[in-house]
Amino acid sequence: MKQNVKACGQALLTATINALLALALMLLIEFAISGSFKLAAAYLWAVSIIGLVIFFAQFWRQRHLCRQHRC
Repeated sequence: MKQNVKACGQALLTATINALLALALMLLIEFAISGSFKLAAAYLWAVSIIGLVIFFAQFWRQRHLCRQHRC
């Protein structure tokens, strides 16, 4: 159980950082194209999906590594 919690924490941290970086990149490109920062609903959906995909992939990876006593 402790390994799953640790894996979840590490996956959550990684997913949050990557999702925020993706949002920053999307806003930077939006600013370069239109000249203003417009936070559209599509960006929030995209960041949410990116965050979820990264979270589940990292959780699976971290849990696998922790089961092999590498965490």
